[in-house]
Amino acid sequence: MFAYCTDPDTLAGFAWWSCYLTTGTHMAFYTSFGTVLLLLAITAPVSLAFGFAGAMASRARFAPLRWLGKTYTAMVRGVPDILFFLFFVIALDQALEWLRHQVKCPDWDRPIRDGAEFVVCSAAKLPLSSTPQVWHEVYGFALAVVTFAIVFGAFASNVLYGAMQAVPRAQMETAEAYGMTHAQAFRRVMVPQMWIYALPGLSNLWLILIKATPLLFLLGVEDVVYWAKELGASKTRAYAYPHPDWRLWYFIALLIFYLLMTRVSEVALARLTRRLSHGQATMAGEEMRRT
Repeated sequence: MFAYCTDPDTLAGFAWWSCYLTTGTHMAFYTSFGTVLLLLAITAPVSLAFGFAGAMASRARFAPLRWLGKTYTAMVRGVPDILFFLFFVIALDQALEWLRHQVKCPDWDRPIRDGAEFVVCSAAKLPLSSTPQVWHEVYGFALAVVTFAIVFGAFASNVLYGAMQAVPRAQMETAEAYGMTHAQAFRRVMVPQMWIYALPGLSNLWLILIKATPLLFLLGVEDVVYWAKELGASKTRAYAYPHPDWRLWYFIALLIFYLLMTRVSEVALARLTRRLSHGQATMAGEEMRRT
């Protein structure tokens, strides 16, 4: 980055560090923190949407829809996360390529399954080999978002279902007695009140989601764990900036980053809980009323 960085062998002290910490790979390392934050910003609302849909399906009066909602929640929660991440991403990627293959290569006469190999025509690949690298990274990131959303959406579904059940049934009956339809009572009475019951569980899910972001490394996304491992490994004279094994220091930096994220989340969630407790018949709401 700096003009004096052209010959690392002539550098020492602050100049060496300033050049080392501003290399292209370090810039990618710093950018990967943004990748983690972007994943959280997108995945959290998408997971909440999956969870809300799953909770509504689990409460549906139409039996097949209710079975579907309960099956989704039970199946995803019953599979270890790491197995789901490793299996689902491959299955989704191959399913999309198979659909493209059926459309773009109808005359294909070779078997798609060739032993352990999954072979489709080049036009069906996602993304295409000629596509710029940035779109390969966007595609991998999108698969990661969908996978995270499905997994954490199942847990959110269970939390929201319990929160809906916690809202007193008498309030729904009173709303319907005043002339509201079931949908109106659900939207105006249950949904506004259920969040205070759901927030403790959703808070835990948010913190677990933060801790789960290193799984991006397993999905092929170059996240903070990938770069910490790459940059921290020992470097010899074959590299511009040789150094011993510094992985400990890079992972300590990640430890501090995740602890700060957790602390900021705890403060924000505590304030949100206090705000939602106003006027609610909960312990926190009663304490606020007395004070």
